[in-house]
Amino acid sequence: MLFELIFYPAIGLLLIVFGLLIWRKRKITLIHDYHWKNVRKRDMPAYTRLMGIGLCVMGAGVALTGPINAAFHTQKGLFAFAAGFVIGFVLMGRAQRKYNGSWL
Repeated sequence: MLFELIFYPAIGLLLIVFGLLIWRKRKITLIHDYHWKNVRKRDMPAYTRLMGIGLCVMGAGVALTGPINAAFHTQKGLFAFAAGFVIGFVLMGRAQRKYNGSWL
């Protein structure tokens, strides 16, 4: 239980920090170059925005997993994990398809 309270929020916070760096600071180099090699320079702000928000949503889902599990003494936190992962993946996939020309 203590592991969940420390591990999940720490990993979630790390993902949120990376997402904010990609989104707000436009640190596109944090994304593998294969994923952004076909993105035009004029589309970089919109691409990094969607990718960063997607990663932040994933991080929020991961960060909430541990505290929810610990608070309710169940595995209901996995719903937050799944929701964050699916929504973040869809946002990132949408950015890939729109700006890079491929899904993954």
